[in-house]
Amino acid sequence: MEVETETMVEKREIINNVMCLLTDPEGTPLGSPMYLPQNAGPQQLNQIVNKLLSNEEKLPYAFYISDEELIAPLETYLQKNKVSVEKALPIVCQPQAIFRIRPVNRCSATISGHAEAVLSVAFSPDGQQLASGSGDTSVRFWDLTTQTPLYTCKGHKNWVLCIAWSPDGKYLVSGSKAGELICWDPQTGKSLGNPLTGHKKWITGISWEPIHLNAPCRRFVSASKDGDARIWDVSLKKCVMCLSGHTLAITCVKWGGDGVIYTGSQDCTIKVWETTQGKLIRELKGHGHWVNSLALSTEYVLRTGAFDHTGKQYSSPEEMKKVALERYQAMRGNAPERLVSGSDDFTMFLWEPFVSKHPKTRMTGHQQLVNHVYFSPDGQWVASASFDKSVKLWNGTTGKFVAAFRGHVGPVYQISWSADSRLLLSGSRDSTLKVWDIRTRKLKQDLPGHSDEVFSVDWSPDGEKVASGGKDKVLKLWMG
Repeated sequence: MEVETETMVEKREIINNVMCLLTDPEGTPLGSPMYLPQNAGPQQLNQIVNKLLSNEEKLPYAFYISDEELIAPLETYLQKNKVSVEKALPIVCQPQAIFRIRPVNRCSATISGHAEAVLSVAFSPDGQQLASGSGDTSVRFWDLTTQTPLYTCKGHKNWVLCIAWSPDGKYLVSGSKAGELICWDPQTGKSLGNPLTGHKKWITGISWEPIHLNAPCRRFVSASKDGDARIWDVSLKKCVMCLSGHTLAITCVKWGGDGVIYTGSQDCTIKVWETTQGKLIRELKGHGHWVNSLALSTEYVLRTGAFDHTGKQYSSPEEMKKVALERYQAMRGNAPERLVSGSDDFTMFLWEPFVSKHPKTRMTGHQQLVNHVYFSPDGQWVASASFDKSVKLWNGTTGKFVAAFRGHVGPVYQISWSADSRLLLSGSRDSTLKVWDIRTRKLKQDLPGHSDEVFSVDWSPDGEKVASGGKDKVLKLWMG
């Protein structure tokens, strides 16, 4: 009789435990499957993961079971989703930012100055400076402490369509509708030499060479409606390479962390170029219409280079290069750099260009063209903005659909992430900005204020502020 009760007790104990397999975001197991008590929650799992990875300093993690965050003990999840406990339950451990960004909730300044629509806004990599490009043909730098215009930079003959800061913050390049580029010194607001000419039609995108590959920053690539991409050297003040091969306009360009350049075009292809001789090394095909937007999983660390939330400044380019390389390697881990493309065919593709020329996943769900795609700073999520008035959230590793954010009543033009990957910002034709909470998948903050379409939004890399610009010609700053 006694023997029987013992086995019954043993059985009961087994039922109360659940076999789990902890994996990293790529799906690599952190150890062998283990039995965990059903009452274990995120707190206990955090201790286990820090032990498994023998982290000297305890890091915060979030846990996901099939793309749903685990915020309660395991048993509540198991009951809610009726999960079979026969096989190991895979739990993805995602390292979280050790700092928190406050959601912006008020407009702290409305600064007029531009005489036409503000077409692009961008914070410097350290978040301390802000620039904008406008239909009035000028580039402006803004003083963030006094929230007033700092420099007005004249030199372009047509609308300033795009601007890009070098990852060391020493230069800002602007591209215009006339096809010329101008390099500016943010300290003085003066242009460095004459406009760079060569493109036959307007500029559609600018991207700098990552600082961990080359310091100080010298080279950047521009893409144009004329179907060419050109690499320029700011010290030589000239075009050093022309990447031609696309049969129609190039709509977007990214300089990847591995040293290659990606161009997306209206000819429906994405081309991958190496940057020593400008040779085409790979072609990514799959879209049935124009490619509008490209995003890299490492984009945030490439944009910010050596600067992070601590606000540390550096004395030498070599030091910047070293820190930027450490940040890049830590962010990328052992995984290949991933690329997401958004298109007029309403779909997106997730690629691993170094692994295969075929897409890893086709991401469908939008009912109108996809205007902007963007990876979260930690690479965990991809967000997409569409003319169907929605913003969608996808898993950054698998490309699986996670959630749709609805609330805008007009096409969504641009999105931007908070530095801790916990919040997402969107700007729309409906004249509002909206902040979405990634954990709750709900609207966190509605920010009306503009009197017309919002063309451009940017969340500063230090997380303190948001800038927006649009058709009403004013630049707005938003604070938490």
